[in-house]
Amino acid sequence: MPDTHFYRYDDFDRALIAERIDQFRDQVHRRLAGELTEEQFKPLRLTNGLYLQLHAYMLRIAIPYGTLSARQLRKLADISRKFDRGYGHFTTRQNLQLNWIRLEDAPDALAALAEVDMHAIQTSGNLIRNVTADHFAGAAVDEIEDPRIWCEIVRQWSTLHPEFSFLPRKFKIAITGSPNDRAAVRVHDVGLRLWRNDQDEVGFEVIVGGGLGRTPLIGKTLRDFLPRDELLAYLEATLRVYNRYGRRDNLYKARIKILVHELGVEKVREEVEAEFAAIKDSALRLAPETIEAIARQFAPPPLRAKRTRVPEVEALRLEDRDFALWLKSNIAPHRVPGHVIVTVSLKPAGAPPGDASAAQMEGVADIADAYSQGEVRVSHEQNLVLPHVAIEDLPAVYRALQRLGFAEANVGKITDIIACPGLDYCALANARSIPVAQRISAHFADLARQHDIGDLKIKISGCINACGHHHVGHIGILGVDRNGVELYQITLGGDVDFGRTAIGTIIGPAVTADRVVEAIDALVATYLESRRDGERFVDTYRRIGAQPFKDRVYAAV
Repeated sequence: MPDTHFYRYDDFDRALIAERIDQFRDQVHRRLAGELTEEQFKPLRLTNGLYLQLHAYMLRIAIPYGTLSARQLRKLADISRKFDRGYGHFTTRQNLQLNWIRLEDAPDALAALAEVDMHAIQTSGNLIRNVTADHFAGAAVDEIEDPRIWCEIVRQWSTLHPEFSFLPRKFKIAITGSPNDRAAVRVHDVGLRLWRNDQDEVGFEVIVGGGLGRTPLIGKTLRDFLPRDELLAYLEATLRVYNRYGRRDNLYKARIKILVHELGVEKVREEVEAEFAAIKDSALRLAPETIEAIARQFAPPPLRAKRTRVPEVEALRLEDRDFALWLKSNIAPHRVPGHVIVTVSLKPAGAPPGDASAAQMEGVADIADAYSQGEVRVSHEQNLVLPHVAIEDLPAVYRALQRLGFAEANVGKITDIIACPGLDYCALANARSIPVAQRISAHFADLARQHDIGDLKIKISGCINACGHHHVGHIGILGVDRNGVELYQITLGGDVDFGRTAIGTIIGPAVTADRVVEAIDALVATYLESRRDGERFVDTYRRIGAQPFKDRVYAAV
């Protein structure tokens, strides 16, 4: 199926990637020959997405704005099989990580990616990272405008930008085109929210200074409304101010969130607006034909309205409880009547969150080709998405996902856990994340119980860097090391919903690994006893406060 609704690389893109691969191949050869020390090689490999983890090299592959063609997903499966151990890990940055790459194979893996217009550029280093977006982009009912258009414009502007290749620290941008924020824009260095003003003009709210990690902060609005054609000039001005004033003497104070916190958003706004005034009428102003040319690449697929009530679907819903629950939790409305958006859960009970084998990736690619216009998305919640599925095809899609082990009806539920790789892989981690997630998932595996509990987001990080986004989980779990013992700190009340974004609050002393499940059980029991009709876990927490939860947890553990 032709990629008619994807950005297509041109000759410039392909030449740039080919030159980078040739350059990196030479750098790897020199490292293997001993001509480069690890210290000299480190910045070279990081700019090509290659990390050195606890046990092996890890390759982080960019999936810009989380959009993949079925062909690209098959290539990722092929690369994982040829150069890794036959599986990959989808991340909260909508990327894919391969955790067992050999250094001598890394250039060949990058060359294989280039065959399908993919790369690993800027997935690491102190520069602008992979730009993320709403994983329902281009299909969501509530969407004002497809944010991937703007993600692609930002990607082209930021890739190898000479002025921003050595920033004080890494820089992350997220864009949403919907009032319901599925991209977590308020916890990014810069978040962009498309909205329509009273004059019916579409522009951006520019949010700056959000982020998690050691100092979690919610971003502040820098501009209420920015015309679309001024986006790149405003981003350039923001990055220049950060590059000029950002701390380079202290790794823990180097992010733009610290600059905004210490200077205040008013002072930062003053500096950015002054810089912006000097450059807004430069070549950075986006011409209408430039915007239109990019927008054409994201033209929606040619879907025709279909039946919204399908007897076969209704019959299966009545006879198969698990299918009925799957329709309830894993299906979202589509802008074209008779179609839906299907979230593919990469969280089967007891499995490592976000992992997919080569065979499973190929299976999802086959389903996408047959039923979703050849398109797949990666969500920041570590699931996959089939964005364009006809309602009449849902039974076939469900059965195909069942065969892959990806039909778990748990999206948004207690077992739909976000977790970083933790101490099983990461050299920075203090504690394991994956086994904790697996134990919680196995304990709450019963689907009827999960749906009774309702929407509850658990997020787990193995260290303070917060790659598992624990600060914004309804229940957040942070692994800490106390004298060689792995302990787990619990936070409550985090959220990324627009207008309700919140950083969770620590409820008390960290608990041991063997007590985490008991603690979660106690939290859930307190919620179920206290909730009112329609309340989610986080709503009940906000109403009754932390004390009842705290009392129950520490009585249990």
